[in-house]
Amino acid sequence: MYIYQPNGRAGEYGNLALNIYSGCSHGCKYCYVPAATFKKRDEFHSHQTARKFDERHLDKELDRHKGQTIFLCFTCDPYQPLDEKLGLTREMIQRIMAHGLSVNILTKGGPRSRRDFDLLKNDPLSKYGATLTFHDASDSIEWEPGAALPEERMEALKEAHSMGIATWASLEPVIDTAQSLELISQTKDFVDGYKIGKLNHLEIAKKTDWKLFAQKAVALCQLYRKPFILKKDLAAFLL
Repeated sequence: MYIYQPNGRAGEYGNLALNIYSGCSHGCKYCYVPAATFKKRDEFHSHQTARKFDERHLDKELDRHKGQTIFLCFTCDPYQPLDEKLGLTREMIQRIMAHGLSVNILTKGGPRSRRDFDLLKNDPLSKYGATLTFHDASDSIEWEPGAALPEERMEALKEAHSMGIATWASLEPVIDTAQSLELISQTKDFVDGYKIGKLNHLEIAKKTDWKLFAQKAVALCQLYRKPFILKKDLAAFLL
């Protein structure tokens, strides 16, 4: 089965998902996927392969979910550098749309994703999202060395928005609360909505005042009249 229902924190992003690649070269220090997929972190970040799909079986699965939205992707980035060579993400988007479904994309690929905006702009139900962790490029390089720089991700969001594509930003994980709040202010004119989570598993998360951050994030979104969703683990601090 290629299309699946994500569980736990991933399930808060979408009801259906599909992963195009195995491994990811972005090298994010906070990545949860190696542990979730029982892989060594170094191997996960250094070795990427395209998943093999039985096209007949994939088409049957897509037909069963006609009219729904597929999230791309949870255990990889659909626009990591390997996709520049293989172009499988574009092929998958075209196949999904041909079967009457839409896509919800989340990426740190920045300019690598722009080549598929022509597909997204023709489907009012498809969405384009970027993970925003820092606005300081040096912090981004330290924490996510293979990903597009923050400014590049924001420029991609801005372009998508100008083309009429629904845009959103994932503020998760939150490593520097001040930078995450500033990112909301910097992107309010071209991001249609936000999903906001916290940092998990790392020791520095214990030093963060998550209640104060959640309050400030909510206040900013309300000030700018932007739809937002607090992930459950962050929303719990406001109860």
